[in-house]
Amino acid sequence: MKRDRHAYILILPSLFTTANLFCGYYSILRSIHGDFAFAGLLIMAAGICDTLDGRVARMTKTQTRFGMEYDSIADVVSFGMAPALLGYLWGLKDYGRAGVAVCFLYAACGALRLARFNTLAASADQPRSYFVGLPSPAAAISISSLAIAGADLGWTQPEWVLFPCLVGLGLLMVSNIRYRSFKDFDVRHRRRFFLLVFLIVGLAFVILKPEVAVLAILFYYVLWGPVREVSGYFNRRLERRNQSALERE
Repeated sequence: MKRDRHAYILILPSLFTTANLFCGYYSILRSIHGDFAFAGLLIMAAGICDTLDGRVARMTKTQTRFGMEYDSIADVVSFGMAPALLGYLWGLKDYGRAGVAVCFLYAACGALRLARFNTLAASADQPRSYFVGLPSPAAAISISSLAIAGADLGWTQPEWVLFPCLVGLGLLMVSNIRYRSFKDFDVRHRRRFFLLVFLIVGLAFVILKPEVAVLAILFYYVLWGPVREVSGYFNRRLERRNQSALERE
């Protein structure tokens, strides 16, 4: 009698999702014990598992509604609660209600971001090339990279960075700003020579100072969305003004 291999293949994506959930859960435990750098590394590991579960599901053609819902639940823990608790225990627990409110704002925005993503994915309104709003893994890994860089640089007052970052990242997650998804990135296409030079410089930076390099790369990605939107807004205004001037002539 032949075994049904398909039943076994269906488990693969869920195993990566479970690993994602475990990393988020264990990150919370490490934050409670004051090991913030390791808690940040676990959030990064959760991000890798989150990327792999989707890739494995697409490669094995085992994408299901159950998998999507399970992935969202795991993401709320790993990219919503874990970084919020990390930020609170690392630098905001001495600020009373203000610290609680800021961390709750971040966690709630992360949950809303995931709910909106599922809604757009179900209605096929989500463009393949872009995410609407900052992806929650990118926001969470930005917070975790702060903790890792802070431990390396010996920050004694992380609250000055955590307050604006938690609020800003939370609001960016629920914004309408578009962020590249890189799902359509094809290494076979021709690229500019400058891109190769930029990647080599970035790799050298990562080798020299990985803790700070990851933080810089993440915040470059985070800030590029608003900068592009603002630049596009002013460019469109300039084009309309020039068009109106031509029409008057």
